[in-house]
Amino acid sequence: MTTLTTLRLGTRGSRLALAQAQLAAAALAASGFGERIELVEIETRGDHISQRRPRGGWEAVDGQFTTELEHALRAGEVDLVVHSYKDLPTAEQADLVIGAILERGDPRDCLLSTGSGGLDGLAFGAHVATSSPRRGAQLAMVRPDLVTVPIRGNVTTRLERLRRGEYEGLLLAACGLDRLGVLVPEGSRLPLEVMLPAPAQAALAIQVRAADGPVRARLAAVDHRPTRIAVEAERALLRRIGGGCLAPLGALGEVTGEKLRLRAAYEDGGGTFVRVDVSGRAGDPARVMERAAREILRSAEVPS
Repeated sequence: MTTLTTLRLGTRGSRLALAQAQLAAAALAASGFGERIELVEIETRGDHISQRRPRGGWEAVDGQFTTELEHALRAGEVDLVVHSYKDLPTAEQADLVIGAILERGDPRDCLLSTGSGGLDGLAFGAHVATSSPRRGAQLAMVRPDLVTVPIRGNVTTRLERLRRGEYEGLLLAACGLDRLGVLVPEGSRLPLEVMLPAPAQAALAIQVRAADGPVRARLAAVDHRPTRIAVEAERALLRRIGGGCLAPLGALGEVTGEKLRLRAAYEDGGGTFVRVDVSGRAGDPARVMERAAREILRSAEVPS
């Protein structure tokens, strides 16, 4: 096997992306990768636009934070890339594979506010910043009076705008705040009964060229099987329902022993909101996913 003197790990250049890349690099080093790991920063289309239009007002598209990373991997400019797995489109690619999925962080969403009392403490008609249809749909089920307003930009920018009082509440992923070292009270972490995460939220995926057999074989040492089973069931459900990573679908798989529990929440755009909760064998996630999909498709106005 050819040994690389330096392993080039591609990543986006935001503070959060770099923190996540450091986690991936540490996992690789701990598993026996002896090469020096160099982080290679790559700007994506999503980064470029959000820096210039942090208040939203632009249409998000599938793959906006991943395409340039994949181009660099295909071109041989890097040996691996690390993604927030939720950002990756669900379509499979013959030349690139997910060689490892790291153990998942906290998958919950947080509701940060300028006052106290969390979600219940927000005043009637308060403005909550999020550009996620998934978050907006689930928030409306528990607080239909709240007004969601679009926002883009990195975590630091969003937190600063909350501090300035531009809105009363802000929805963010708990894992991102944790990885940046932002202290978040437990009461700000929304219960899963209120808000289910985006498919694969809080999971980091290490992508590699399919033809790079030696590196693929070594990545198996850092692959976390329970996380892989759970998030691949979530992503398969997203693919089955359709709409890409921006669809108003929340989904969370949880593996306990040999059991897989899959919860999902979906809003079909026509006023129908569906929640499902199914379980089955972890060794047959496709069957568990299909049961969840059938329940959603039966209730919502989604072409099957």
